[in-house]
Parts: sequence; structure tokens; C-alpha cells
Amino acid sequence: QVQLVESGGGLVQAGGSLRLSCAASGRSLSNYAMGWFRQAPGKERDFVASIAWSGNTYYADSVKGRFTISRDNAVNTVYLQTNSLKPEDTAVYYCAADRTAITTSSSYWGQGTQVTVSS
Repeated sequence: QVQLVESGGGLVQAGGSLRLSCAASGRSLSNYAMGWFRQAPGKERDFVASIAWSGNTYYADSVKGRFTISRDNAVNTVYLQTNSLKPEDTAVYYCAADRTAITTSSSYWGQGTQVTVSS
């Protein structure tokens, strides 16, 4: 059984940065796609970024140029470097993993980590 555990969230001022981590256990995810979604209060869970097993990356338009997704298969971890944070980035950030694409129907999910950006 795959387990995903996110960390690295917190409170930061606008313009600041945070590095989110998602550590996987249970099996190697080197052949899986991994990614991040976020959900603000009262809103739907939205795609943020994903990285394929090949290393190809994909980003939501709202975070392009500010966020960077990466993975370290040696430690079964995916990262999300968030820079130039804005108050509208405030949300719970969830890690996801799947054998194919990262969507809201992905197979595995973490419990989420809160990111709060103050203005």
C-alpha cells in the first residue's frame, strides 16, 4: 500500500517562498507520475503541477514561472518549490501519485499541508 506524506507548509508573507515535500512509502514510485493539487476553502481541488516518470513537467498557468516541481527517485520524494507567493496561493496542498496521469482521480493521495500567504 502506497502512503504519501506531505510536509513543508506554513505561514509566509507575500513574495516569500516555501519548499513542499511529499515522501512516499510502500513501494518505489520511480515509474509513477507524481504531482500536486491545492484546495482553498469553499473551492474545488485544482491542479498545480505534475512530473512524469520521464521527468517531463506540467504546470497550471497560475503558477508557471513561480513554482518548480522536481523528484528524487532515490528517496521516493517529490518536491514543490514555491516562489513569489501570493495570497491567492493560500490553500491546502495535496500530493498525488498514479501510474498514468495526475488528475483528481489519481490513485494515491497524501493528507495535505497548509500553505498560508499573508498580504
